[in-house]
Amino acid sequence: MSTISASAVNELRKRTNAPMMACKAALTEAGGDMDKAAEILRKKSKDIQISKGEREAAEGRIATFIDPAQLIGAIVEMRCESAPVAKCEPFQQLSNDVARQIALKAPATVEALLAEPFVGDAKKTVNERIGDVVGLIRENMKPARFKRLTGLLGSYVHHDGSLGVMLQVEGASADPQLLRDVCMHITARNPMSLGRDDVPAALLEKEKEIAQAQLAADPKNAKKPANILQMIVEGKLKAWYAENVLLEQPFFKDETKTVGDVLKAAGLKAVQFVRYKVGEVS
Repeated sequence: MSTISASAVNELRKRTNAPMMACKAALTEAGGDMDKAAEILRKKSKDIQISKGEREAAEGRIATFIDPAQLIGAIVEMRCESAPVAKCEPFQQLSNDVARQIALKAPATVEALLAEPFVGDAKKTVNERIGDVVGLIRENMKPARFKRLTGLLGSYVHHDGSLGVMLQVEGASADPQLLRDVCMHITARNPMSLGRDDVPAALLEKEKEIAQAQLAADPKNAKKPANILQMIVEGKLKAWYAENVLLEQPFFKDETKTVGDVLKAAGLKAVQFVRYKVGEVS
């Protein structure tokens, strides 16, 4: 059998991103046949993926993709086993690829996503694309959750990849930097809902009960008229909304304005936002 050349090994490495020694071994096994060697590497990556599949994947990163021309986007939480891998380039690129896949192909579930032909190479599935990176890094990797949005979109991912936000708005047009700023605000302030109407009724009732109990416990309120007490409760609720509801939170870049004020001034209406933090339960 002829000696496997360094150029052949390098070509297979560029094609598969597998380690040099693995490429050489696959070419040797395939008798120098490039396609057969690539298939051997793919099978080995799949075997590694299966063997690693039961290991806990508690680390990861958030990735987003937006196509402003098609008005589509997606945010995904990808999981892996260790923090260093979450920050490495192959896993970052994989996460970005999966976000793009979701935006372009609109899978309904994680299972459907994994079975789809990969948009970057229709010869393999998304699961096989993940398997390629698993075979390279030898850690369990998987998409944990995702959301696809349509319309005018903005996004922001924290520098370490642990937290990300995607925002959908309505309007004639939107400044990408403004949308990014609002997403940064959501990342930092962690609002529980978009507007007052999105607050669960049971939670709002509980907050009213807490405010009323606080008033009742203060002797100074014993002789105050009912309408005054009601105004105090409403004031407490307003402060609670400003803490927890996005559109009523003071905007982090200018706290003299609320997020709702900033969007309204730009001719925009917030529709929804998605905030993912690695490891949180949906």
